[in-house]
Amino acid sequence: MHQHHNPSSCYLCPLCAAPLTLTPSTKSYICENNHHFDLAKEGYLNLLPVQHKRSGEPGDSKQMMQARREFLEAGYYAAMAKSVAMIIEASRPTHLLDLGCGEGYYSRKIESDCSTLMMLHGVDIAKFAIRAAAQKQANARFIVASSNRLPYVDQYFDFVLRVFAPSNGDELRRVLKPSGLLLTVTPGPRHLWQLKEFIYAEVQEHALESAVPQGFERIDSQRIRYKISPNPQQRIALLQMTPFAWRANESVQQTIKDADQLDIETDFILTLAIKTAD
Repeated sequence: MHQHHNPSSCYLCPLCAAPLTLTPSTKSYICENNHHFDLAKEGYLNLLPVQHKRSGEPGDSKQMMQARREFLEAGYYAAMAKSVAMIIEASRPTHLLDLGCGEGYYSRKIESDCSTLMMLHGVDIAKFAIRAAAQKQANARFIVASSNRLPYVDQYFDFVLRVFAPSNGDELRRVLKPSGLLLTVTPGPRHLWQLKEFIYAEVQEHALESAVPQGFERIDSQRIRYKISPNPQQRIALLQMTPFAWRANESVQQTIKDADQLDIETDFILTLAIKTAD
């Protein structure tokens, strides 16, 4: 039994936005309008109502999730994750939200690398990703929901982490406390350059600075770059994690697999921003 779900909750009903309360006897969250949401046996909560789903299973496909899991677990992004954890450690948050958390790789790195005691929350639209995250990290609280309608009470978090995930600036502001922090990881100018060379006739550099959402002010920025040499299968897994994967047809993928020794540049921009006063 997960002890950390307390009755007065941080959640809002996704149907009517009233606060949700946990009924311990039934392991169910319920609002004043009698909408209820059961805690899954793995410990996560599905707060994505059927009518908010645009497809049968929103989020990444199972195959893509599997590929991403194997690539991340192989440690290729561990150096970036370590830097993320150090930035979080330095600001000592009490409630942190990992936005678009997937299977919880970064949440687990934060839990293992930070000595600060904090309540970790993760949200993603893909249910099987959240199920996997909850199974691997019993001390964190994971929910299925859309980043455009975060079912959390106002000003609950003091820190939001967003690694390559879509977000909604207004929602970020709403769920963050005054002077709350937002740490964003975005691709730097040379990110995955060698993969892109297989796909684009002319590769364009990303901007060196990532945009900060309205109502936030940049307070720090860090660029992390290093080379990785994934094997042929892992290259394809990495490709499938990118927004340009759809451009790579079978023959391009085969060429990427067959490339002799392929060193790929990683290039991450970590941007720390603070919520400004209204």
